[in-house]
Amino acid sequence: MSSIYSQSEYLHFVSELFEQGIVDEKDREIVEFIIPDRLKRLYDVLNERTRYISILLEAVDDGHNQAAVLRSADAFGIQDITIVTGRAPFAPNDLVTRSADKWLTLHHQPNIETAISDLRQKGYQIYASQLCDEAVPIEELEVSKPTVLIFGNEHSGVSKKATELADGTFMIPMKGFVQSLNISVAAALAMREVTKRAKKAAGEQYYLTMKEKRELFREWMMKSLNKRLRKMIIQKRESRN
Repeated sequence: MSSIYSQSEYLHFVSELFEQGIVDEKDREIVEFIIPDRLKRLYDVLNERTRYISILLEAVDDGHNQAAVLRSADAFGIQDITIVTGRAPFAPNDLVTRSADKWLTLHHQPNIETAISDLRQKGYQIYASQLCDEAVPIEELEVSKPTVLIFGNEHSGVSKKATELADGTFMIPMKGFVQSLNISVAAALAMREVTKRAKKAAGEQYYLTMKEKRELFREWMMKSLNKRLRKMIIQKRESRN
C-alpha cells in the first residue's frame, strides 16, 4: 500500500518510537503490520490526548446525543468518558460516532454517587452543567487542576444529587431568546473552551504521561489490525507464555 513517507523516513520514525519508549521489542510484531500513515496518525493523535479534562454523562438517553458527545470528545483530545445510564441503555449511534468511540476510554458506573466518588479519588474537581444564578460562565471556570464536566439528561438536565455532590456548576452564556442548548452542542462548546484554557494553565501536566501513552498506543495499534491479524498475534503471544 502506498504511503506519503519514504522507506527511510518511516524507519527513522519507528526508531524514534522505540527510543522514546512508546513501543518496545515485544511491540515490533504489531508495528510491522500497520501501514506507515496509520502509525504516524496514531502517534500524532496520542500526543494531543488528555486526561486532565474528562466528561461525565448522567442519564443521556438519546443515541444520537451520546454519539455526538463521544465524537466531540475525540475531536478535542479528551480520552476518558464516564457514563451513568438513565432509562435507556448507552448505545451511541454508529453513523454519528463514525468510530470515534473506538479510540476513547469509556468508564461505566452504576450510579452518580459512585461515579463522582471515583473521579474525586483520582484528583478531579467536578462541575455540573446547570442554568442557575450561581453557575460560573464556562469561560471563567477555574481549570488550574484536573476537571470533570457533568452533562445530564436531555429533558431534566443534571440531577439534584449530582449537583449537590459536585464542587460547583457552570453555564454557557447565551444571548438569544432561547436559554438552553441541546446537550451535544453544549458539551462541544464547553469542551472546546476548557481544553483550550487548560492547555495554557496546566502546561505539560495537561498531556498523558509516558506510561499512559505507552499503554494507549499499544491498545490503539491492536485496534488498527483486522480481526485475523489480532487473533494471530494474541495466539502467538499466548503460545510463548
